[in-house]
Amino acid sequence: MRNVDLHCHSTVSDGLLSPSELVSLAIKGGVDVLALTDHDDVAGLDEARCAAEASGIRLIPGVEISVTWDRLTVHIVGLNIDSKQSDLVQGLNAVRGGRLERAQKMGDSLAAAGIPGAFEGALTYASSDEMVGRTHFARFLVAQGKARNVSAVFKRYLVKGKPGYVSHRWAALGDAIAWIRAAGGIAVLAHPGRYKVGSAGLRALMDDFKNLGGEAIEVVTSNHTQVQVHRFADYAQHYGFLASRGSDYHGPGESFTLPGRLAALPSICKPVWQAWT
Repeated sequence: MRNVDLHCHSTVSDGLLSPSELVSLAIKGGVDVLALTDHDDVAGLDEARCAAEASGIRLIPGVEISVTWDRLTVHIVGLNIDSKQSDLVQGLNAVRGGRLERAQKMGDSLAAAGIPGAFEGALTYASSDEMVGRTHFARFLVAQGKARNVSAVFKRYLVKGKPGYVSHRWAALGDAIAWIRAAGGIAVLAHPGRYKVGSAGLRALMDDFKNLGGEAIEVVTSNHTQVQVHRFADYAQHYGFLASRGSDYHGPGESFTLPGRLAALPSICKPVWQAWT
């Protein structure tokens, strides 16, 4: 079987490795097919493609789009996209345009809680002003001794009801799917086990995702339990979704697993990558 990882991040969004370093790590992990899926940006794909072509690994161009659905933030991965397609480029530009304003408000909230300089500090961890996000704030807070690690930050800060949290309206679900499809890609509902919506809410999300043109869900990802893997394999079969597999790797010390270390898809699944490998 191919060792496929279709969800990874680089320094272009909130990863710790450059696109070429990520490709090298994936090769060391035995990955045959890798997708770079930075948040709301495709600027790392050219570097990743060059590194992949030089080393023989197959690169699938991708992106992970931030979406607001029923007041909940969800993530939609686009796979095998034309990263220069105009609808996608314009849509991603619009999504990134709201990040800086949100980050400034997050900094204000943390300052009011007695942590000054958080906005400026977070910027030092981001590749650009328009890509600054919660993970960059979390790294700043760790450096300031406010938490042991990035995971621990999200127990005390940056989440609803805690200092640094700022609600934000991202792209509409239908728009994100439409941009991906216009770019020739497949829209994938990322890490569905992470959304705290209950069974009825999850079914409603998948209903909307399917009706709006979504074609796949992540069945195997680093923070899905074995029970969840089989649950989402059943969902994929019920809805007719293709199944994806991705580590959601961000970098050393900040990820549940390394690229190449994921379990195989359950046998009842139809892999999303069969369409292009």
